[in-house]
Amino acid sequence: METETVAYGGQAVVEGVMFGGRHAQVTAIRRKNGEIEMFEQTRGKRTGLNLLKKIPLIRGVIALVESSASGSRHLQFAADRYELEPGEEPEQTSSRLELILGVAVVGVLSLVIGKMIFTALPALLASILFDGLVTNLILQNLIEGAIKTLLLLGYLLAISQAPLIKRLFQYHGAEHKVINAYESGEDLTVENVQKQSTLHYRCGSSFIILTVIVGVILYSFFSYDNVWDRIFTRLLLIPVVIGLSYELLRITNALRDVPVLTWLGYPGLWLQKLTTRQPEDDQVEVAIAAFNRMHQLDQEAAEPINGSSLVHSS
Repeated sequence: METETVAYGGQAVVEGVMFGGRHAQVTAIRRKNGEIEMFEQTRGKRTGLNLLKKIPLIRGVIALVESSASGSRHLQFAADRYELEPGEEPEQTSSRLELILGVAVVGVLSLVIGKMIFTALPALLASILFDGLVTNLILQNLIEGAIKTLLLLGYLLAISQAPLIKRLFQYHGAEHKVINAYESGEDLTVENVQKQSTLHYRCGSSFIILTVIVGVILYSFFSYDNVWDRIFTRLLLIPVVIGLSYELLRITNALRDVPVLTWLGYPGLWLQKLTTRQPEDDQVEVAIAAFNRMHQLDQEAAEPINGSSLVHSS
């Protein structure tokens, strides 16, 4: 997530929250004993990857894969540390590098498999249920998009009933509240943060709903002969849908303060009503701690070196 002044993103983790800035990522969790513990990572200088992040369409795919890998590492930390007693350390079943790489790979594979399922299943259902009744390609794609949206909403409603997911969505709300308070110029106190909305214009939920909209439009340019041809085309176009959705998200962010055009972000805000919940004060405390530490690390990394400032790449 990016703003004109700073690039901060966040996501809820098990009993905690993760914030990512330009130079650092910090996860803060609330341990079972009530203490707040943090996991910090600084972003390395990967020239090749940073170059790819500047190329339209490609940068969206890179950002999504990188976010999934990084988020998985932080989720693993949160899951490992939450259950431990004070002074206890998690068992090391492999080297740290192997563990980090393994978790990152699992995170990326989960993203790919999940995206394939939510792409192929709506296409299959639309073909089986409606292709014999509807012959217009645009209407077929609209029906497919509607099925995909219903599956997504149904999935979110189903998992939100689990107590752990409810807590996760509360931390998601806390993360949004902290960013909203910071961008409003408020001091980051529990009282000030709790006054803010749990919805945020640049949330990843906006990206999810944009992929549905972009998919409906893009698929209308490709005809198919049978259901398998339809599914194969959809799967082949996944990177294109992701890339276009990411670029559209950047545009909607830039235009969010323009009257009339602000509605472009509304579908994502509506979806956030399912993926966020009102947090408790202790959850807000965790989010504030993570954000403040991440902001501190970002500022330290951006301090002038040899009389010149570091250049921030978005």
